[in-house]
Amino acid sequence: MKKQSISGLLLLAVAMAVPAFAAGKPANKAAVKVTAAAPAKPVEPELLAPAALSPQQMAIASNVLVGKINCELAVVVTMTNDERSPGRFFLDMGSKHYVLLPVVTSTGAVRLEEEASGAVWLQLGNKSMLMNQKEGKRLADECMNPDQLLVAQAMERNPQPGLLDAPKDALVPIGAGGAVQELVPNPDPAPKLIAKAKTKKKSK
Repeated sequence: MKKQSISGLLLLAVAMAVPAFAAGKPANKAAVKVTAAAPAKPVEPELLAPAALSPQQMAIASNVLVGKINCELAVVVTMTNDERSPGRFFLDMGSKHYVLLPVVTSTGAVRLEEEASGAVWLQLGNKSMLMNQKEGKRLADECMNPDQLLVAQAMERNPQPGLLDAPKDALVPIGAGGAVQELVPNPDPAPKLIAKAKTKKKSK
């Protein structure tokens, strides 16, 4: 009887020990393994709708210089064509990015604008510049590609004409605060000024 009671106690002890052992056993690695979240896909930039440009704007766009252009103070701008919309351009300058469209001017100068930011890109024969006409300040100046550099050097070798010489185009302020400049023809010297200058010259 004692043997049976002892055997019964042993079986009871084993039965109680098994769940306790199972409870202390480390959980299955597969069960506790945290599934790594899949990396988020980069959000693609919103595609711009094609711009409807006039023939005059397309004519201006055909003269825009593209590529990397060095400016003063070690500033570099990059002008690229928008392949999805001919005549539209992207200008990158460091962390700043602009979407520019041609603007028809009375002088035929190459002028690109981003209306929202007020950015204006002016391209002249000897240099280009980036302005912000809303803030009235210049963002990049003396920007020259190799062809513009040759023109600038030629202008340095040939000084500006005097009063009686043939007039040449000049930069004049336009836009907000007069900060934006555009190449426009100088008016012909007034006949009275020419006559007065000639009279002074003869009297000497």
